[in-house]
Amino acid sequence: MERTQKIATGSILIGLVVLALKLVAWAMTGSVALLSDAMESIVNVATAIAALIAIRIAARPADSNHPYGHHKAEFFSAVLEGVLIIIAALFILREAAQAFMNPRVLDAPLTGLAVNVAANILNGVWCWVLLREGRRLRSPALVADGRHLLSDVVSSVGVAVGVLLAILTGWVLLDPILAALVAVNILWSGWRVVSTSLSGLMDEAVPEGELEQIRAVISDAAEGAIEAHDLKTRQAGQATFIEFHLVVDGDTSVTSAHDICDRIERALHAEFADAQVTIHVEPEDKAKHSGVVVL
Repeated sequence: MERTQKIATGSILIGLVVLALKLVAWAMTGSVALLSDAMESIVNVATAIAALIAIRIAARPADSNHPYGHHKAEFFSAVLEGVLIIIAALFILREAAQAFMNPRVLDAPLTGLAVNVAANILNGVWCWVLLREGRRLRSPALVADGRHLLSDVVSSVGVAVGVLLAILTGWVLLDPILAALVAVNILWSGWRVVSTSLSGLMDEAVPEGELEQIRAVISDAAEGAIEAHDLKTRQAGQATFIEFHLVVDGDTSVTSAHDICDRIERALHAEFADAQVTIHVEPEDKAKHSGVVVL
């Protein structure tokens, strides 16, 4: 969790540098397309701060009021990020409409464009870091931040190319048109972030690939049991919650059944470090002859 917090802090610092560069590019050119790019960077900084707060809250241990921990705080951060992205997109659409009604020739376009490209390169490198580390650390907040930056990088490249075309062709209306296209792309990005985070808040099961992996681990580690059924999973932040019923022979002692459960838990923790495992032991007459067959 400490590394997750360091990366989230880095997002704030990188976001501030990128924002400063993009504001300079806009001030130099007066381009509404470059303004839209800068507006998205303002959202980047705000959401990076929200992500850091959420990650710190999620790192708190379980307490009497939150016996299952604070893991879902990261999902709330991601939802907030999606909402802010959508608000920024609507603001950009308004600016694009005004620029379309009152087009203007760009000032110092090539110099401003060069500054914007430098900001985009920095953003692209950090986006790669966020997505790689967010997936490795199983952090929804970092992944959401990385996806947002990815959409920012893609739209920024489009803006840079479009502004360059506007400079070369002299077609000033291309500037507000590009800004509107950026806004639409940002809207889509915001919707994806919100919908993904809401799935986590609704206790959606882990992906099918992980579910198959969990079944295989239980099957391999449950020697001495008969079957495991009613497997339920959900993910909250970095924690994966796994719950199932384990059927054992009716003559199995409590100590032996407990040893089997401990062995399964150790195996699951080896594959899923932050797994929260709950096992309900049942006698043979409760077998459903379905679910995980113990090998």
